[in-house]
Amino acid sequence: MRIAGTVQDSIVDGPGFRFVVFTQGCEHRCDGCHNPETWDKNGGVEKDAGELISEMLGNPLTDGLTLSGGEPFLQAAGCMDLAAAARCKGLNVWTYTGYSFEELLVKADNEPNIKRLLEMTDVLIDGPFIQSERTLSLKWRGSKNQRVIDVPKSLETGMAVESDHAKRAYDVK
Repeated sequence: MRIAGTVQDSIVDGPGFRFVVFTQGCEHRCDGCHNPETWDKNGGVEKDAGELISEMLGNPLTDGLTLSGGEPFLQAAGCMDLAAAARCKGLNVWTYTGYSFEELLVKADNEPNIKRLLEMTDVLIDGPFIQSERTLSLKWRGSKNQRVIDVPKSLETGMAVESDHAKRAYDVK
């Protein structure tokens, strides 16, 4: 996988202590992006998914995996491997994307790894960051257009279902 980096024990990228993988490469190039250094698909470093899995599982305090970017769905196969390993160990998986849930469903029809990554994701923060809708008042997201989606319920119904995490003041494992 090509990544920009990782963060161990993040408390701002989902509930609890998170292992965060920042993927490298993004087509969205949102004005005001928090991580513009992740846009170049040739930037960052190559890292084996197995190495990342060992890092993630090597910390007994880790509550979950967060896939961020860049754009994780541009590297869906590698991200899916990480998500599957996390789920096998009982960790929850959050994925940030500039695509809408609906766009990902369309892409998943032709790209099986996108479908698999969606199936391995518990919560999806979707939509591009929009500078004019920037806010610090919403938990887990940077702009008002972004949604906190319960992916299993959404896949079951075929439409985006807001996660309870969007409403909670505090998230405890």
